[in-house]
Formats: sequence, structure tokens, C-alpha cells
Amino acid sequence: MSKSYLIRYLSPAQKDLIAIFKYIRKDNPTTATAHLEKFDKAISQLALNPLIGVIPNDERLKKLGYRMLIVGKYLVFYVVKGQTVQIRRVIHGARQYSFLL
Repeated sequence: MSKSYLIRYLSPAQKDLIAIFKYIRKDNPTTATAHLEKFDKAISQLALNPLIGVIPNDERLKKLGYRMLIVGKYLVFYVVKGQTVQIRRVIHGARQYSFLL
């Protein structure tokens, strides 16, 4: 039996998801809800497969142990610490991200 990891959303990631939801909801509430469900489904996979995300090209992020999970047009940045997957940021893929982390 494979072990399960705890998924923990850090405060910046929670704020990112709320901001994404509110922004999309302005134009289409149904789509906003669908996006949250898409994030939830993708991120929940990390509980059993925490290393499925890609390692970023940024050297600093590599050294800090970051991984990225691609969800549609968004990048979910996370770090595996022991038995916990820390969701650190959720950022649109078109944004520069190194200064945010």
C-alpha cells in the first residue's frame, strides 16, 4: 500500500486561489467554480504522487526543493516536506514568478 501525504495550503496559495476565483467569477461564476474543482482534483493527486510535478528551471527554486504542477494556464508551486505537500503559490503561467516565491 502506498503512503499518503498531507496536502497543506500555505496562506499565499490560499490568497492566490481566492483571487483567481474572484477574478473569473466577475465574468462567469460557473467557470470560476469549475476552475476551483480543476485545481482541487489536480492538487489532490499529490497526496499519492507528490513528485509528479516538474522541477522548475530556476536554479534558486531547484535548490529550495520546489516543484510545479501545471493546471490549465496556471502553475501550482509546492514543496514536499516529510509527509506533507506544502502548496505555496498558484500563479498564472504568463506571469514572472521568481520574485513571488
